[in-house]
Amino acid sequence: MIPLRNWMSRPSAMPGEPGPSLPLCFVVNDEPATNRLIASVMQSAGVETGLFPNTPSFFEGLAQRTPDVIFFDVTPDTKEAIDAMFALGEQCYRGPVQLISSHGLPLAESVRHIGERQALKMLPVLKKPLDEPALRKLVREHKLEAARPATSIDLNEALDEGWVEFWLQPKINLRRKQVVGVESFARVRHPVHGVLAPGAFIPGASEGSLTRLNECVLVSALTASANLSKLGANLRLAINVSMAALQTLPIANIIREFRPEGQRWAGLIFDVTEDQIATDPKLVQDIMGELEPLGVKLAIDDFGRGQLSLGRLKGLSFAELKLDRTFVRDCATDASHAAICKSVIDLAHNFGSAAVAIGCEKGADVLALNEMGCDIGQGYLFGQPMPEAQLFALLRERAAQQKSAGRSRQ
Repeated sequence: MIPLRNWMSRPSAMPGEPGPSLPLCFVVNDEPATNRLIASVMQSAGVETGLFPNTPSFFEGLAQRTPDVIFFDVTPDTKEAIDAMFALGEQCYRGPVQLISSHGLPLAESVRHIGERQALKMLPVLKKPLDEPALRKLVREHKLEAARPATSIDLNEALDEGWVEFWLQPKINLRRKQVVGVESFARVRHPVHGVLAPGAFIPGASEGSLTRLNECVLVSALTASANLSKLGANLRLAINVSMAALQTLPIANIIREFRPEGQRWAGLIFDVTEDQIATDPKLVQDIMGELEPLGVKLAIDDFGRGQLSLGRLKGLSFAELKLDRTFVRDCATDASHAAICKSVIDLAHNFGSAAVAIGCEKGADVLALNEMGCDIGQGYLFGQPMPEAQLFALLRERAAQQKSAGRSRQ
């Protein structure tokens, strides 16, 4: 398992990526709680978020990409903040600059006035701890919400042109705060629209093109797993698989051809939604029975809507129950959501499986889930889907830190 510390210390996309379609927010701050809150609010509005622990790393990011809004923490040593204001002025930056501070407003106000003299659009200073409604108001007032593409992208065309990429999102052990797995998500890097999320190419896609996408994600996942094994990261990788793909693709042959060599491979998890499994649970069990010896486990995705009865669950062998994000949201304050989450968590444990909460965006919800005994969480609060190269860079960096810490203890 990979410790979570410093997980969100880099931007959400690799420097130098061409023209993303999503609005971009840069945050210069080294306080994890504040970073998670800003990232959560921005991501819920479709705003990509780059997190920088200090001014030098911010300047590096700024040299590669221009954000639509900047959050900058003002510390008692105001030199870095003042230098940043001058640098932004020299670049004629025109987006809003939001100063934040926990060290008194007068200090931050002096930096704000310097920014104004550089013709920057300086917003009123926000005092930490930040308030979520204030952040959402900022998003609305400055029209930062991501605009959807005017026209949808044809999935077959994206596959034919090689525009499809597979980004990886960490899965977190809620008790230990460690990375215990990853899930793959499709993105399209369009030559005009930039990086597009599934909403731009999945709706309206034919069954055939979705099956092609499933084949691509399977091959990509096996390749990524091989690379993870080489890094010494024994993380099981999850992919979303449709019933059509389970029935038509030569999955066993693909796994045998592309699976990593050696005994350290953690294997794959196939996420199949509850409603699809409910159409023919015996068929799913038969198929997964053939795949389990090859290192594949089943996860029941979007669980909690009652489409699979207890009797039907008894006939299935599954490694994870993934709580429907609808019930995860506000489970800390909504009694009905909390009751459903607790029931699903207990049910998973009764079957010897892990309970996974998807769509974790609020710290309060994660605390509630942890108290309920939920095993794993994933969502923007912990980390966005990111390019494979960025995930691997973070894992290598963390492994190097662990190695260095181990030597210092000797």
